[in-house]
Amino acid sequence: MTDTPATDRDLAVLEAQLGRVPRGVVAIAARCVCGNPTVVHTAPRLPDGTPFPTQYYLTHPDAVSAVSTLEADGVMKTMQARLGEEPELAAAYRAAHERYLEERYALGDVEEIHGISAGGMPDRVKCLHVLVGHALAAGPGVNPLGDEALALIAHAWTPDRCTCAVEV
Repeated sequence: MTDTPATDRDLAVLEAQLGRVPRGVVAIAARCVCGNPTVVHTAPRLPDGTPFPTQYYLTHPDAVSAVSTLEADGVMKTMQARLGEEPELAAAYRAAHERYLEERYALGDVEEIHGISAGGMPDRVKCLHVLVGHALAAGPGVNPLGDEALALIAHAWTPDRCTCAVEV
């Protein structure tokens, strides 16, 4: 994990990216090559008390858009089917779930979401945005389906090529 502290500028960029004030920011988990946030590391409980299982929140607008296209194209169904057909993939996905939980528990154990990661892990593929956010935060080889989704969007967005349009 490559968390770096969120600066005031980061928070302003996040607000511009999200179109709202960011909530529960712990750190920036992944950055664009230009330095702007790409993934925000979020607390397991938001300031208003709401449990929040999505600790790695994908914020880069171009990445979000590219992943949304994958979801609209039905990639989640294909990945879901593969979990039942490929034991090694299922085991790696379960390991990603366990690591996700370990990292969240380091911030605190929220009873309402105990044992629940995000994105459908470990048995479902529910949200590619979460899986890509986790893959970017954790690095290659941790979340296999997040890594696959990143490869599938490489024609539209990659973390090593700046497409930021945010000015703060």
